[in-house]
Amino acid sequence: MEWLASTLRQYPELAVFLALGLGYFIGKQKFKGFSLGAVTGTLLAGVLIGQLHITVSPNVKAVFFLMFLFAVGYGVGPQFFRGLKSDGLSQVLFALVLCLTCLICTYLAALFLHFPVGSAAGLLSGACTISAVIGVASETINQLAIPVKQKAAYLNQIPVAYAVTYIFGTAGAVWFLPSMGPKLLGVDLPAACKELEAKMGAGQPEPGVVSAYTGLVVRAYRLTNPSLVGKTVAEIEARFASQRVYVDRLRLGGKVVDTKPDLVVQAGDVVALASYREELLEIEKDIGPELDDREVLDFPAEHLDVVITNKAVAGKTLKEIADSEIGRQGRGVFIRKLTRGGVEMPVTLGTEIDRGDVLTLAGARVDVDRVAKLAGYAERPTDATDMVFVGFGILLGGLIGALSFKIGAIPLSLSTSGGALMGGLGFGWLRSVHPTFGRIPGPALWVMNSVGLTTFIAVVGIDAGPEFVMGLKQAGIGLFFAGVFVTLTPLVVGIYAGKYLFKMHPGIILGACSGARAVTAALGAIQDAAQSKVPALGYTVTYAVGNTLLIIWGVVIVLLLG
Repeated sequence: MEWLASTLRQYPELAVFLALGLGYFIGKQKFKGFSLGAVTGTLLAGVLIGQLHITVSPNVKAVFFLMFLFAVGYGVGPQFFRGLKSDGLSQVLFALVLCLTCLICTYLAALFLHFPVGSAAGLLSGACTISAVIGVASETINQLAIPVKQKAAYLNQIPVAYAVTYIFGTAGAVWFLPSMGPKLLGVDLPAACKELEAKMGAGQPEPGVVSAYTGLVVRAYRLTNPSLVGKTVAEIEARFASQRVYVDRLRLGGKVVDTKPDLVVQAGDVVALASYREELLEIEKDIGPELDDREVLDFPAEHLDVVITNKAVAGKTLKEIADSEIGRQGRGVFIRKLTRGGVEMPVTLGTEIDRGDVLTLAGARVDVDRVAKLAGYAERPTDATDMVFVGFGILLGGLIGALSFKIGAIPLSLSTSGGALMGGLGFGWLRSVHPTFGRIPGPALWVMNSVGLTTFIAVVGIDAGPEFVMGLKQAGIGLFFAGVFVTLTPLVVGIYAGKYLFKMHPGIILGACSGARAVTAALGAIQDAAQSKVPALGYTVTYAVGNTLLIIWGVVIVLLLG
């Protein structure tokens, strides 16, 4: 052990990787369905390793924290700026009300219980499950005109308060919103969501719009139905228009040919039909016997993600798009999934498409490519990250954040961390408008988000380790109950504000509460309780605004109390 301790002191970078390995291992362990998560697990691992009195360069956590904040801004940028438009303004204001309540509750708890600045910042970070507050609050404390010893004391208080309040901050929100939320709203949540889905057109057969939850298949049939003999491909497809069945390929007189609307099909010819499994099962008796004709079925098909950039598509419902010229050119293409800000949205006739949304299309490659060019930009799989975009994005944001001005004797600035967040927001929005550059693949974005934050947290834990246990003893039970107050009060305010002030649908209210508090785990629990994806409609805009505001509150709470 002594050899290990001395080696880690000599090579502190190894201590960081030890904290990451232990942290992710601890974080994924589940107890009755609940886990601490990688961030809390890494903090605890860092604190444990920190007992060996290891010194890690502060530049390590600074680099990884900037990378994390840029990734956060990049991910929510399109939704953040979309929310500033008139159609998203109510959700922006909702997020503002809930986030202000978080700040006010933290401030009041700190005043009433006489918490020092560091404990208040940790309380906000843990109870509101916004780990990035640790970084921005620490940077703001370092700018205060106070003795170095006092700064160190404040900085060591932050991870202690975070650790005490984070568990209920997460578990409390995940329990409260799906279980108590519907009771406070006085609704049957599944019934209310089904009613909204019906109004939005879920389940209605419409050209260009189908359920995203069924399996797309292509099957071959020998044509034997006399009523279809001598008909063209276009006439056969029109016969089964309500089922959205398309002829993708044919064997005419023994020769395999690609489909054309004017091709005539005779008895004994083979047709490859594309649709959803239940639709083909329903109509196959009207076609003829199924065959295993590999040559007919062996044609290029594709599942393709398309980023919506066309102004003629953005802002319209799927029904309006289906009725437009673009919809009429969507022959043979099926919508498998709609994703907004990484969250899957319900696919119904009434679902509105936004710029930056990602539609997953399926069908024959030639058909999918045609629709992709009309709707936006084809997001084909790649491993390459546009590091020119990332590097200059973080640099420009950090330079803007480093600018400082004074109000009285108080120096104010976004700080380099706040600037990196704003840079991410701007560059993320720019990427959604011009998706031909600035690509950060999902796995790379995960590394920037998850590893960026946990590496920062690992260094924080290692640095605070020697003082952590003493601080935990001094914090007392009052800090835990303050965390319960800061966690639950904003959710109650949000539920009633959504119902009486903003007149939102109950499912959307709960999704918006989850988003504004940046508790993604709660959204999953709400959707399970609702038996619907409707709550996701309230999540993306509020998450973008809430995540941004709560990080900024890390600066504000220090200035208010420091």
